[in-house]
Amino acid sequence: MKQLFDNVSFKCSKLVTQSYSTSFSLAVYMLAPSIRDAIYSIYGFVRFADEIVDSFHGFDKKYLIDDFEKEYYKAIAAGISLNPILNSFQQTVKQYNITDDLIQSFLKSMKLDLIKSDYNEEEIEDYIYGSADVVGLMCLKVFVSGSDSKYEKLKMEAMRLGSAFQKVNFLRDLKDDNLILNRNYFPGIDLNSFDETSKNKIIEEIEEDFKIAYQGIVKLPVEAKFGVYTAYIYYKKLLKKLENTPCHEIGNERIRVSNYSKAGLLAKSFVSYKLRMV
Repeated sequence: MKQLFDNVSFKCSKLVTQSYSTSFSLAVYMLAPSIRDAIYSIYGFVRFADEIVDSFHGFDKKYLIDDFEKEYYKAIAAGISLNPILNSFQQTVKQYNITDDLIQSFLKSMKLDLIKSDYNEEEIEDYIYGSADVVGLMCLKVFVSGSDSKYEKLKMEAMRLGSAFQKVNFLRDLKDDNLILNRNYFPGIDLNSFDETSKNKIIEEIEEDFKIAYQGIVKLPVEAKFGVYTAYIYYKKLLKKLENTPCHEIGNERIRVSNYSKAGLLAKSFVSYKLRMV
């Protein structure tokens, strides 16, 4: 039965999520069971595309990302794909009315990673929109069950949350992006002379994104609120850790939040959520 194949497809997306990101997996687990599979499918799709451009060295990345895009549109047209990640994602796209402009913006940013290493202010805004904001918007479509009116009310805050997450990732991954992938996502900042002033400027910008994003989190449907809040608290903790880390260490190693700390954050988040957000 196709239902069995569909179940396997969503389980594959869940496996991808759990294998690549323990923190995001934890946040998804805090969502209502009714929407977890859809979020797993979104993560699986964006993770595979990101892996193509970031990790598949020695292979023809342009061919792979173009083929991934073609196979996605075949899946949309046919309503099925033998690639389980695409099979689960195309179902989520249709069920929750995820518009094609979001998919195209995401793929555009992924392809930019193959040809660009530096960005000006306007270019980085477009890149972050495609690589992060639209992922938040895809998830928002699921959170509001595809409702256009609810989506529009929360769209701006969802984008700011996506931007905050992405900028934290940029700061955390400074070493790999600069030394291995030869990319600079911070316009006007020379990563070879990265200092505390530069770091603090970036952190202030991220804090403003988080401040605005929080206003949207409290308005989310109950099915999504605690899961998104969990991710918010985790990234706030990661940002605080980056703030307290000397800039030369950020450029030389990848800063992490330990699993022990994540467990503590979850407990604190639950108490805070119950006291302030419901």
